[in-house]
Amino acid sequence: MATTQPIRDKKQTKELAKYFFERGEIRNYVMVVLAMHTGLRIGDILKLTWEDVYDFKQNRVKDAITITEKKTRKPKTIKFGNKILKALGHYAKTNAKSGCFLIENTRTSKAISRIQAYRIIRKAAEKLKFALKVSCHSLRKTFGYHAWKTGTSPVLIMKIFNHSSLAVTERYLGITQDDMDIVYLSMKLVA
Repeated sequence: MATTQPIRDKKQTKELAKYFFERGEIRNYVMVVLAMHTGLRIGDILKLTWEDVYDFKQNRVKDAITITEKKTRKPKTIKFGNKILKALGHYAKTNAKSGCFLIENTRTSKAISRIQAYRIIRKAAEKLKFALKVSCHSLRKTFGYHAWKTGTSPVLIMKIFNHSSLAVTERYLGITQDDMDIVYLSMKLVA
């Protein structure tokens, strides 16, 4: 079985989100935006309810969430950036309902399954003709890869991911020979 890789091309990350948005699949758009902008596992995204992300008393999206990760059982607070706030705000206009899951299966009133999330993302990647194998976990890895590419320390990414070792984080980052070549070619220490 092939290991999933991060989506390294920023253009493709935008194409994936745009695919859902333009088709009016705002639930799927929000799922992808959350995954790529928080690095959360899909299981943690799927268990989110509207109460987790929306303040019904103030009628607005919350600025941050605190969850307990299912896999690690560790608490995590995530501050929402503008992309998430905008996506959730757009989604909330017609979908915010107390007592409901954020990424809801409209037929069952439960969250969609992890398998359904995988199918949704895989199908979009195939339609967009992405060369690499894309899965839900690719979106988590995409967060880490782009955080690293913008200068975030791998140690901080390790902490965000709640990984037990830097070696695990390094595998997530999907560092390629091209990434290493850029470093070699950029060195200008000697005149």
